[in-house]
Amino acid sequence: MRRPNNSPAPGADRDRGPGISRRRLLGVSGAAAATGLAGCADLPTTLGDRIDGSDDVSLFQGGLRRLGYYPDESVPDSVAVNWAFPLNYVWHTAAKSSPVPTPDGETILFAGDTGWVYAYAPTGELRWSTRTGATELGFHGSAAVVGDTAYIGGYDGDLYALDVESGEIVWRTRSDELDGALAIGSSPAYHDGSLYVVSEFGSPSTGTIWEIDPDTGDPLWSDDRMWGQPHPSPTIDLEAGRMLAGSNDGVVYCWEFPSLEFAWEFQAEADGEERADGAFREGAQIKGTVAAHDGYGYVGSWDDNFYCLDLEDGALEWAFETGRSIMSNPAVDVDEDVVYMGSDDEYVYALDAKSGEELWSTDVNGRVIGALTVTAETVLAGSYDSHLYALDKETGDRNWRVENRGRVTSAAVPVDGRIYYAERAVVSTDDGGEETTEVPGHAYCLVGDE
Repeated sequence: MRRPNNSPAPGADRDRGPGISRRRLLGVSGAAAATGLAGCADLPTTLGDRIDGSDDVSLFQGGLRRLGYYPDESVPDSVAVNWAFPLNYVWHTAAKSSPVPTPDGETILFAGDTGWVYAYAPTGELRWSTRTGATELGFHGSAAVVGDTAYIGGYDGDLYALDVESGEIVWRTRSDELDGALAIGSSPAYHDGSLYVVSEFGSPSTGTIWEIDPDTGDPLWSDDRMWGQPHPSPTIDLEAGRMLAGSNDGVVYCWEFPSLEFAWEFQAEADGEERADGAFREGAQIKGTVAAHDGYGYVGSWDDNFYCLDLEDGALEWAFETGRSIMSNPAVDVDEDVVYMGSDDEYVYALDAKSGEELWSTDVNGRVIGALTVTAETVLAGSYDSHLYALDKETGDRNWRVENRGRVTSAAVPVDGRIYYAERAVVSTDDGGEETTEVPGHAYCLVGDE
């Protein structure tokens, strides 16, 4: 049964206390080496004036608040595939990296799960491709584009800065300089001369949020209080003065912004196996990124609930229960005060942002684990049934769906009448447990089908 729940926050504002964190706060200033890759010798260690004073920024889910809201974009009544190319080859349950346009919309960046980053023109012309060191599981977070530089973290634990025009690696901050990070699955945020990104660690299972100098890749600040190998991206609400990130321990962590003083944490219900010597339990993993709107944060959990939290103190405003776990990133129509979210129960929901009341729900025949997108009239949602769906945002009625090769697990990004997204590969396993890619996951560009 799906219902709003206005009960008090379970475990809200939990105080873990000093001494439990795996690593203390760091102030690191190591140089960011970028050597060892073919064609990348003698790379500069600083960007100089490449980004100083630039307001040209393009981020995952459209901005710092991660709203996935594109009110100036319209989705065609019917669509066709204009072009596509193979991008993802690895079976991995995390959502795939979402395409990110440059601020002028003239270049679209795609990152794949074998460590390649591609730049395409809207017409389908390949402008460049760059192989990074993240060759095992590649990229699952999306790039942040600032001026003429793109920043992205990989599953090798390294953070990369790439020149948008050429694809050359400008700097590479290695895992060792990030306290031995296992992976970076989050998408960087950028504000006022700093990058913010979350890294994950394997032994014990923890995470750290970092402030990074975008000129050099040097770490400037960090907080390592997170548990459970966090994947979500940092969300920054400048008006509320808050920065947030969720983790696999079922906690949403919040810092004051820009002071970076820790503010509060909210614990979702976790009743699973103990991890990290009892530091946390499984069962309430938070995989999606928080969307921030009007003083509240919206996020789903593997405890089957979608939460609305007060950004001031982390208090629970309401919770909406679905039939299964929630992994996807929501989208928010800030003009209509409606939040859209998808669930593993194979439904996309529209909820009143203030009350949590269900406005409509639509069956999309498969799990929804990627980020949702809302435009002037339409909600875009990828499904495990290998389709991208376009739903009427007022009624939830299906306008169209496009059949693809694999499961659609990236955000669908609308730019000037085109829609870009990516899917997971179709992979089989033989009797010996060896995985074989049957069909690579592709990146797509859709256009209106007149």
